[in-house]
This record gives sequence, structure tokens and C-alpha cells, in this order.
Amino acid sequence: MAKKVAVIGAGVSGLISLKCCVNEGLEPTCFERTEDIGGLWRFKENVEEGRASIYQSVITNTSKEMSCFSDFPMPEHFPNFLHNSKLLEYFRIVARKFDLLKYIQFQTTVLSVTKRQDFSSSGQWEIVTKSNGKEQSAVFDAVMVCSGHHILPHIPLQSFPGIERFKGQYFHSRQYKHPEGFEGKRILVIGMGNSASDIAVELSKKAAQVFISLRQGSWVMSRISDDGYPWDVVFHTRFSSMLRNVLPRMVLKWMMERQMNRWFNHENYGLEPQNKNEDLNLTP
Repeated sequence: MAKKVAVIGAGVSGLISLKCCVNEGLEPTCFERTEDIGGLWRFKENVEEGRASIYQSVITNTSKEMSCFSDFPMPEHFPNFLHNSKLLEYFRIVARKFDLLKYIQFQTTVLSVTKRQDFSSSGQWEIVTKSNGKEQSAVFDAVMVCSGHHILPHIPLQSFPGIERFKGQYFHSRQYKHPEGFEGKRILVIGMGNSASDIAVELSKKAAQVFISLRQGSWVMSRISDDGYPWDVVFHTRFSSMLRNVLPRMVLKWMMERQMNRWFNHENYGLEPQNKNEDLNLTP
């Protein structure tokens, strides 16, 4: 008898987990709390509790060649870097191609995952779910948690003394959807990761002025690298990996810094990382 596997979440990890289970002759059941697949990559106009949230203009910072499933390339006509709607379209193609939807129970929330009393001998789990107001329990031989990790926003207000007297808006990037409504405002974006950089650039087209605050510098790189190839196709090669494994750390750092400064000199913009002798901070 095939082993029963519970998969929690029908985003990118949940879908590929379903496919792998089927390939291995297992019997998977996927529980998805919303009405559709896609997880993080399915844009919704409103922020939903317990679900990852993205802004409308999100584009991947990894190329389609490096982002696709290893046994199912993306369509050739897709752009190198995908708008979130295109990535969701790819997931739908995958779900149809491998007939994965039949394994998914939508609008079903997992309430608990517990070991059965005989777990030491059976290795089985009991999962309680809720759908249409009704609770159900089922027993599985294994559980794959694919619920994502971009759900809870971190806003350390204690780090901003006087914030209670601030009369403007303040919120996490999770709440941001599009630049409309920010016309003529002076905006401070804290951080310089991919989301912060995207949002700052987008807001600069509407706002009166946009500032970026960061504790230390960051290497800013283009998605497009040598000869027009996507950056990750050039960076993640066997040869590059071999170099990173054999070269002395200081030599590797020097090569990376030289490469980063080819686009523009970070020192001229006060962006040269203070910890440049430590791990690189990269913002494609």
C-alpha cells in the first residue's frame, strides 16, 4: 500500500512536492487554505492574514533558466526575468501538465499536526483540518510543510524612539501594493534589499522625494550581466563555483568587488559596504 503524504500549501514548494510524491509512487494530499495555487506569487490587491503578500510590479531577480523546475523548462517566449503573473502562469502550466490539481483540497486550513500515540513504531501523524466550517482529521505517514516564510512582518518600533509622535504613515513592505496614493510625499525606505530597492525606485516616479536608509552599504548589480546574459547564468557555473572553492578568500573578495564596481563605483554613492571583507550583500 502506498504511503500517504500530507503536503501543506500549494505554492511553488507544495506543487513540486506533490509532483515528486507522485513520481515516487506515494499518495499525496495537499491542503491549501486559499482558493488557488501560487502562494507568494499570486498577487492580490488586498493583504490577507496568514498569506504572503507581494506588490503589483514584482519581477523575479533570478532568470527563467535558473528558476524553472529541472525537468520542465519555461516556455521559450517567456522573458528572461518574469513578472509575478508570468511565474504564476508557469505554475499553472506545470499543474496541468502533471495533473496535480486533483491532489489539492482548496480552502482547507490545517489546524494541527501531531504525532500519533504509536508514533515511535508507526511514524504516523494526525492532521486536523477545517473546511466549510467543518473539522476533519486524517492520518498520514509523512508531512511536508510548504507554507512559506514571508507571512509575518518584522517592524521593530522600539528601534524608532518618538515613532508614536510621527504624524505620517509607517508600515512594512508587506502592506505595499502600488505607488498610487504617494504623490508628492517625502518617503523614507529603510533597508536596501530587493524589495526595498524596487519600491524606492517605483515610488520615486510619484513621490516628491525618496530616501533610502541602511546601516551599511550594499553591492548593487544589474540583472543583466556579460554579453546580455542573465546574471545568475553567468555567476552560477561549474567554473565559477570551482574558483570560489579554491581561491583564497581575499582574492575572491577582490575579484567580486571589482566585478561589482564595473557598473558604477559604489564609493561615489556612499554604497560601498562597510563589511566588504565579510559576506557580500547583493541587490540584483
